[in-house]
Amino acid sequence: MRLTLVETTDPRVYDDAVRSLPITSALQGWGYGEARRVLGQTPVRYLIQQQGRTVGALQLLRKRLVPGFSTLYAPRGPALESLDLLPAVAEAARQIARPGDALLKIEPPSPIPADDSVPVPETFGPFRRAESEQPEHTILADLTRSEDDLFAGLHSMARRNVRTAQKMGVVAGRDDDFEAFWEIFTATNERAKLGAFPRAYYETMLREGNAHGGEAYIVLSRHEGKALAGGFFLAMGTGTYYLFGGSVRDDRTQPDGTPYKDVKAPDAFYWNAMLDAKRRGYTLFDFWGIPRRLDEDKHSFGVFKMKLKFSEERVWYPAYDLNLNVAAPAIVKALRWRKTQNNLRKRGSAEDVL
Repeated sequence: MRLTLVETTDPRVYDDAVRSLPITSALQGWGYGEARRVLGQTPVRYLIQQQGRTVGALQLLRKRLVPGFSTLYAPRGPALESLDLLPAVAEAARQIARPGDALLKIEPPSPIPADDSVPVPETFGPFRRAESEQPEHTILADLTRSEDDLFAGLHSMARRNVRTAQKMGVVAGRDDDFEAFWEIFTATNERAKLGAFPRAYYETMLREGNAHGGEAYIVLSRHEGKALAGGFFLAMGTGTYYLFGGSVRDDRTQPDGTPYKDVKAPDAFYWNAMLDAKRRGYTLFDFWGIPRRLDEDKHSFGVFKMKLKFSEERVWYPAYDLNLNVAAPAIVKALRWRKTQNNLRKRGSAEDVL
């Protein structure tokens, strides 16, 4: 099987292909690549063709490392008709790689159950299992079920908290208040020592994610007008992905000086985000990122427990590398060292957040 990568600069043509393929992800959408320009990365988009027919789409981010060397990265990609195409994608990618491109990393957007019922492939042709850049382990929710079935499937604590939030007057839904989202997001990152990209990265993703064929949007959970929890979603095709978000403590006080009660705003946020996605026709809800190794002392364990209340479908999205020149092994080691140093600087630990 021979495949050809045909570069396209037409965002509509490209996103139409990404949206229509059965194995796909919003991170392969045009808008996500435009946001990555803010970080100094260069997106290049290709239609994957077989005898003139489009069988996939591939967005590569070229990351310059040092003069003369760069890596290629397909965030949660490529989008494909079938995983059987991956070995041929590797050979096609070699044809378009530049001499300085040392490595190609892919993250096929085909989830594998985390219960070991399906083995994680170690290879796809010349692609070899490697460390992922996006969170490798996540939780999904199937939105094809009725709203009653979805609610019945929540953990009993989530159902109780959602009802409490409703009784307390919490309102959650799509919201265009980027400032409120940014306040929640930055406060959460500071509290958990997670770090974040420049604000322009998220603003660009919100704008460009809506411009060509996908959708980017914010959901906020408010009590008496104050935003207490929320998140940023990127969607494409039948799936929506909760990429960024968090919650803040309600530091308001009543007129008599007593603090406000906990109104369970995060639970209202998750539930209403799921309902919003379902009502708009999305069938896959990706909660995005839970830890691979559970440690109750870490912030990520609390994130895991919260998401697990809304779905128990844990899956893997493994990554694979293709060495493009002899420098690749040394570059992989250098990148891992740099990531470790970044973790130590931000959180005092060499371990990754997820």
